[in-house]
Amino acid sequence: MMRLLLAAAIALPCVGCASVTRGTTENISIATTPSGATADIAGLDAPTACVTPCVVQAKRNADITVTINKEGYQPQVIPLTKEIPGAGAAGFAGNILVGGLVGMGVDAATGAAQDHKPNPVIVTLQRVAPPPPPAV
Repeated sequence: MMRLLLAAAIALPCVGCASVTRGTTENISIATTPSGATADIAGLDAPTACVTPCVVQAKRNADITVTINKEGYQPQVIPLTKEIPGAGAAGFAGNILVGGLVGMGVDAATGAAQDHKPNPVIVTLQRVAPPPPPAV
């Protein structure tokens, strides 16, 4: 019985926090027109690359930049920003009711109340201009 009360006392501070309700990671979808481009994602725990369309999992507090490359097209660099959407704000606000300062601290450290934008990352690639014809 004492163990059950102790477990409840430990778990209760995070019941309403965003770390519990939303998690500390999110999926980021990346798509290009045309498809088949390489997306290099910086800011993850390990350098990651994928071929579009693709999905990568990222920590919500990560500073992410997506670089898109495809032969014959201009490279594109897309820095992602972090925003607090309604669901994240609600989870963070739940700390006021039950999580207290501990829950707020956990959410702030993990970025659990944040989402990356844009998500999905959708890029229309521009063809590289052909070289001018040789002068005669």
